[in-house]
Amino acid sequence: MSVAEARDGRARKGAVQRALEAVGAENLSLLIALAILVALIASQSDAFFSSRNMLNIAQNMAVTGLVAVGMTMVIVSAGLDISAGSIAGVAGVVCALLVTQAGTLVGGVAGGVAAGALLGLVNASIINYLRVNPVVATLATLSAFRGVAFLIAPEGKPVGVLDPTFALLGSGRLFQVAGFPGLPIAFLIMAVAAIAGHFVMSQTVFGRSIYSMGGNPAAARLAGIDLNRMRLAIYTIAGALSGLAGVILVARTSSGQPQAGTGLELEAITSVFLGGRCWRGARGPSRGRCSRSSCSPCCRTG
Repeated sequence: MSVAEARDGRARKGAVQRALEAVGAENLSLLIALAILVALIASQSDAFFSSRNMLNIAQNMAVTGLVAVGMTMVIVSAGLDISAGSIAGVAGVVCALLVTQAGTLVGGVAGGVAAGALLGLVNASIINYLRVNPVVATLATLSAFRGVAFLIAPEGKPVGVLDPTFALLGSGRLFQVAGFPGLPIAFLIMAVAAIAGHFVMSQTVFGRSIYSMGGNPAAARLAGIDLNRMRLAIYTIAGALSGLAGVILVARTSSGQPQAGTGLELEAITSVFLGGRCWRGARGPSRGRCSRSSCSPCCRTG
């Protein structure tokens, strides 16, 4: 083998190694399974890869994506929020009531997001000051918040929102031209939230503090990070994003339903872990994939 061929071989090997590091060797089986699934679905329909179908998928993933952005912050900080779906349900009812009874679209959106933030703050307060495990605390509030949604809904029934302008938030499109169905507004909102979340986690002191408290809470405390205050902020942000997801659900279905968002937390948690997050903190999309040396025992066996 000539020197040039050996050099080319090392270059190819280096490129493959860099690609594996970027994707994560532990995610190869997932990507292969996903590729097979996509190939099977696409073989049954020629319209699967059409722009209209891709944009419809993007619109449908917006609600889960919004919750997943906040859930990423929670999980990276070594927490968990099982009540996200119930928060979305409460926020949806609050939004629907404000739009129908107060007649304010902006107030409805703001009220739904504020309701989500408030419930996220309740979760953090229970965890901080009552010293309850995040899983236990949010499992309890999962049922409690769902009950709140039924209590504030008139007679526990869905609240209809028949406003075409408000419906655009859930099913409207922008940049519609001939032959192009347009970008879903809900997807654009999710994309903005995801980009903002990535920036916060990778470029700000707040984001680095989240990684620190997830990786080693004791060291983070000794470094001067107020863990209680950080947890309050993280769960409030996650609650606000869950509230925004609930608002989009109302706009999409034209009704604020107390049972809306059921199972949404499981979809969001699954999305976070499929995106490369390990069970315990310190690892996330902005810090690379989890490795066997830095993850919890449950990740090492997987």
